[in-house]
Amino acid sequence: MKVRPIYHRLQKRIEAHICLNFVAYKVYKELERILKQKKSALTPTKVIEIAANLFEIEVKLPGSKESIKKKLILTEEHREIANLFDF
Repeated sequence: MKVRPIYHRLQKRIEAHICLNFVAYKVYKELERILKQKKSALTPTKVIEIAANLFEIEVKLPGSKESIKKKLILTEEHREIANLFDF
């Protein structure tokens, strides 16, 4: 786990920095576990890269408070991630 460099001087900020690094590591390892469990050939790094390009649009209907949300699945990689994580 890469925690260095730490450019903070206050104890609380140093602890927060280390805590955030630990949480990010745990999320990454959980993603890795899920991909292994689902027997996916994708790596966690590749999933994160693909997910960075996933978008959702929301359209608010005029004259009402109702809105419609739609995820934009544009590529085959997007479709594969959507199927893996059921969205």
